[in-house]
Amino acid sequence: MDTKHSRTIHVEHGYDKNSYTYYPILIVGAGESGIAMACRLKQKLGFDQFRIFDRQSGVGGTWWINRYPGVQCDVPCAFYSFSWAPFYDATAVYPSGQDIVKYLHRVASKFQIVDKIQLNTEVTGLRWLESEKLWEATLSYMAPGTGDLGEKQRREYIAEHGKDAVYLKQEKVRAKIAISGVGGLVEPKAWPDSIPGKDDFKGEVFHSARWKEDAKIRDKDVVIVGTGCSSVQVMQAILDEPYNAKSVTQLMRSPPWCTPKIDDPKGREWFAQWGPTLFGRFRLGFLFRMYVFFTAELVWFQLFLNNEYGVKGREQAEKALLARMRRRAPKQYHEMLTPDYSVGCKRRIFDPSPGWYDSMHDPRYRLTTQTLKGLQPDGVVLSGRQTYPPSAEEDSKDSEDEFVPADVVVLANGFDITTWLHPLQVVGRDGRSIQDVWKERGGPQAYLGTAMDECPNFFIIFGPNTATGHSSVILAIENMVEHTLLLIEPILKGNVDTIEIRREKEIAFTQKIQRELKDTVFMSGGCTSWYYDDNGWNSTGYPRSQIDFGLRCLFPKYGDWHFKYTRQGAVKRSLWRAMRYSALLALILGTYWARKSGKSLTGMIKERAQTGIKDLLGMVAAALACVQRRVY
Repeated sequence: MDTKHSRTIHVEHGYDKNSYTYYPILIVGAGESGIAMACRLKQKLGFDQFRIFDRQSGVGGTWWINRYPGVQCDVPCAFYSFSWAPFYDATAVYPSGQDIVKYLHRVASKFQIVDKIQLNTEVTGLRWLESEKLWEATLSYMAPGTGDLGEKQRREYIAEHGKDAVYLKQEKVRAKIAISGVGGLVEPKAWPDSIPGKDDFKGEVFHSARWKEDAKIRDKDVVIVGTGCSSVQVMQAILDEPYNAKSVTQLMRSPPWCTPKIDDPKGREWFAQWGPTLFGRFRLGFLFRMYVFFTAELVWFQLFLNNEYGVKGREQAEKALLARMRRRAPKQYHEMLTPDYSVGCKRRIFDPSPGWYDSMHDPRYRLTTQTLKGLQPDGVVLSGRQTYPPSAEEDSKDSEDEFVPADVVVLANGFDITTWLHPLQVVGRDGRSIQDVWKERGGPQAYLGTAMDECPNFFIIFGPNTATGHSSVILAIENMVEHTLLLIEPILKGNVDTIEIRREKEIAFTQKIQRELKDTVFMSGGCTSWYYDDNGWNSTGYPRSQIDFGLRCLFPKYGDWHFKYTRQGAVKRSLWRAMRYSALLALILGTYWARKSGKSLTGMIKERAQTGIKDLLGMVAAALACVQRRVY
């Protein structure tokens, strides 16, 4: 069997020791990207010879693993769903994490890809085999549940229990096409080694993305590190039932800009009862989806660009958001909650009503900009110096360190998002890993967030520089999936052996993206964010609207790619070229003949067409007469 062009999953050299399983398409990750890729392969191309591998113990990616109290999406579900499988029947405008996981499970079931997913299996490496024009993937089979641990947690677990307690065995397989759906929100930031006392602390310490479901919160003193999207959801949830914390101290480095969420029409109870019918059965969900989409695109031009319109839009937005904060938050926090950077510079908080600001009135809550200095057995030590607002640092520089009682410390300090593809190691044709190439070129990058040179037949879904900061991640994923389908279809049809982005096109694209990002609020808004690294390399943001990104995905520049055709593809291509040249030659000769005979080319074509139609009608009439004679 010709493995290089085979369209079916099979075992190659099955009787030999060097046997391996071959997959036409191998997908890494069973989150939104992997599910979208698999469903569209079946729906659009009618192709089901693929396999999805995921190290976690469930389907859903970041939504499967994030189970902290209050976990919720900050994009309306009508927009945070696939256009070909919309989520219009939700019981709330904004879906909970559990709602999203259930939705993704329904989608996987509807398109019959559940049997294509293999869990508890980590793809640790991909290596391009130039001689065979295939990817060799290293699969590590894991003990159930160990893939749900973060990398540092897993290392600690291995140090205590041994490597065999995590990794059961390894296998090498091969694939014609490899697609990464790893995503960005994968590895939570670990406990900083610079902060001492963790081993002496008697309570619980964990990251919000690895919430301990058996953690006891009721009547406990809780310290939350961070004021990002996850942390404010956790804070609101644990002050209420069924958690009902004794106290919550939240540590903030700098205040976020909080944008109001869209309220559930006529309240949560009314929408839970009537929303699924109105949005689902009567298709109001589609209209709402379009409204959110175009509103978000308008916000891009109002807030994120550094032109006159963007600067004016940010000034107006900041004025309105600060007024909302002062109406809702306790007065003692007003100065502390006033950002000293432009709105849009870092990830905004989408705050419901009532929300984070309103919860601050709870007497059990305290917000501080003191930094975490260390842990003691029964609490945490905070630096005496306030770090924000800027005036507070000078006023508090001589203050003594403060001890705060704590039974639980929750790290809600985000993810290590600048290490794209982690922990997957991808080694291309030249023997170098993508990570090494990125270091050499300045930082993580990919042509349209999807492809790198020297990596034929390898595609990234939701790769570097694909987040626009204002729209739905699902929409960006859809665009990249459609882009990838257009490129791999010729491979699946046997017409193309390999496809690879040209090196100069990838470099030029990246340079242009980095240059344009400097003219957006992401890089000039005066903040420090996870959008870029310590060297100022922004591998997260896309400096244009989602409409722009979508059009670039749907209409690829095929000239930017290098296609290596199969014999079948080369013959078809030659025939197609011959047909085009023949048509051009016919047009030239027809024009010449028309001028020579004194007629217009249009008139000659019309005359020939009429003659042809008359001849055709005569043939049909003769055939009918013949049939009539035979019947009668």
